[in-house]
Amino acid sequence: VQLVESGGGLVQAGGSLRLSCAASGFVFSNYGMAWFRQAPGKEREFVGGIKWNSGRTDYTDSVKGRFTISRDNAKNTGYLQMNSLEPEDTAVYYCAVRPLSAADVSPDMYDYWGPGTQVTVSS
Repeated sequence: VQLVESGGGLVQAGGSLRLSCAASGFVFSNYGMAWFRQAPGKEREFVGGIKWNSGRTDYTDSVKGRFTISRDNAKNTGYLQMNSLEPEDTAVYYCAVRPLSAADVSPDMYDYWGPGTQVTVSS
């Protein structure tokens, strides 16, 4: 089982990035997927998630209207489109999955995690 994030980098405030989460070793379509982030000195924070079978999405309030989560089960890949980025969005971003479920805000509810990708937003 493997999850690998990509697409992170350095961007100016107001810019955009698209993160990808490539899954392998399991049936990705049977898993709900979420994105979390962790800034230095802070706890890991739920960003948003997408349900395994309906595409229903949920987001934390601070990213609503700016971030969009999607998935392409045929490609075993999930995405996090981030627009109007702010310096406060700077963090390591992780994707995580849990079977046959909607998103959950608790990191403890997820079975598999990627290693993370750094997103840095300059002011």
